Amino acid sequence: MILQVENQSNVNSTLSVLLAELGEECHTVLALIDRLNSPHLTDREKGDILAELTGAVCHLHVHTEDLPDLIGDEIELLPD
Repeated sequence: MILQVENQSNVNSTLSVLLAELGEECHTVLALIDRLNSPHLTDREKGDILAELTGAVCHLHVHTEDLPDLIGDEIELLPD
């Protein structure tokens, strides 16, 4: 599920999409952490959650690689 982000702040469309995807992946990570904190996990469930969390964190790392530059570009466009 990709979240729809309204481009009300007039950021470029690439940044807008990346921020929406970032929000979605952060939501996934938070949900996995919440599941991991359950006191009634079996070892298998814990392993499955940790595997999903590893994938989500790797995706966040790759996904955000160019994000600081895109945000910096938007900052540069702001009036002084």
